[in-house]
Amino acid sequence: MEVHFTRETEAKLNRIAAENGSASEAYVRQLVEHYVDYDEWFRGKVKAGLDQLDRGHSLSHDEVVEQIEKLLLA
Repeated sequence: MEVHFTRETEAKLNRIAAENGSASEAYVRQLVEHYVDYDEWFRGKVKAGLDQLDRGHSLSHDEVVEQIEKLLLA
């Protein structure tokens, strides 16, 4: 796979990679791997939430507010 960036984006990547002490290719690979892992995790969480809704498991607005208040006061 080959990916092309604008000059501006490539310059940013090169600068940030240098600041991190890594080669640009390694830095881009790390960014993509992190993003793909996060995207996979996020999609799984959304699917789990939608599955809960399909099973009829949901909270009212007031129940959500109550849960948030409990978390903030804990």
